[in-house]
Amino acid sequence: MSTLTPDTPVVSSARPQLGAGLLLALVSASAFGLSGSLARGLLDAGWTAGAAVTARVALAALVLAVPAALAMRGRWALLLGQPRNLGTVALYGVLAVAGAQLCYFYAVSYLQVGVALLIEYTAPVAVIVWMWLRHGQRPGRVTVLGAAVAAVGLALVLGVVSGVSLNVVGVLWGLGAMVGAASYFVISADNDNGLPGTALAAGGLTVGGVVLGTAGFVGVLPMRATTAGVEYAGHEVAWWVPVLGLGLVTAALAYVTGIAASRRLGSRLASFVALAEVVMALVFAWVLLDELPGPLQLAGGLLILAGVVVVKLGESGVQDVRLGEPEAAEVAEVADAA
Repeated sequence: MSTLTPDTPVVSSARPQLGAGLLLALVSASAFGLSGSLARGLLDAGWTAGAAVTARVALAALVLAVPAALAMRGRWALLLGQPRNLGTVALYGVLAVAGAQLCYFYAVSYLQVGVALLIEYTAPVAVIVWMWLRHGQRPGRVTVLGAAVAAVGLALVLGVVSGVSLNVVGVLWGLGAMVGAASYFVISADNDNGLPGTALAAGGLTVGGVVLGTAGFVGVLPMRATTAGVEYAGHEVAWWVPVLGLGLVTAALAYVTGIAASRRLGSRLASFVALAEVVMALVFAWVLLDELPGPLQLAGGLLILAGVVVVKLGESGVQDVRLGEPEAAEVAEVADAA
């Protein structure tokens, strides 16, 4: 996928659009942040990570099918007539949807939600490395400094300094989720394909659902679900409550509002706001699961976030681009579909 564009911002002169973009980005971050806690409840109740993530993805794809079809009216040639766009949607579904979510759900089955998410959110640093190796966008000194700060934070989260023992398998799954999240940022930076954001989200979720379902059908991915009650903060709820929450809130709502926010803010600013997911995940894990990382791990998490911010600030050669008429129309269509 060498045609994917760099992580460049798209800036609009309209202040209302900026405010709406920030609000949408915060909604998306909060929705994504809820996923780990909801999934952990299902896993503790006897669900496998594969079953939980497949239910989440399939339900979200079903919900977004109609809005995506409406957004694609008169524009199906953008998808069916362009192999590059089909490849983008397929890659988005395999890596950014199925891969990222499955690895994250497996990670939270071994690690605390906050720790798993902090590992995943080294993804922006991975994006910088990818852009350097793949597209020759060499990072400057500030970027390298930010990466070093994030590396120190990751060492604290993993207990390298304090001697805290973390499950190695969980850490590896968390790093897998990081790769999926990095893919999400890179693919979402492609502003040239002309695809409405809702169509990209629905297409990716559909591909992800098919991949996960096929893996479960052939026995590669363990699939087990129960109708037993699920417990959160000492209260039991029916199994379908967290399943609906995962599909409607943490997938359908999260992806659509996230893409709509990126089209307003540009991927650079949107990625800043997306860091709120880490904070919201810690809050939800505390409220629903009564778990919170230790002091050194929290300090490491803050260093990771600080390093990511420094990395983003250190990006060079990024130019602001004002929305032209085609881009503005695209943003409006995505907003209507959202």
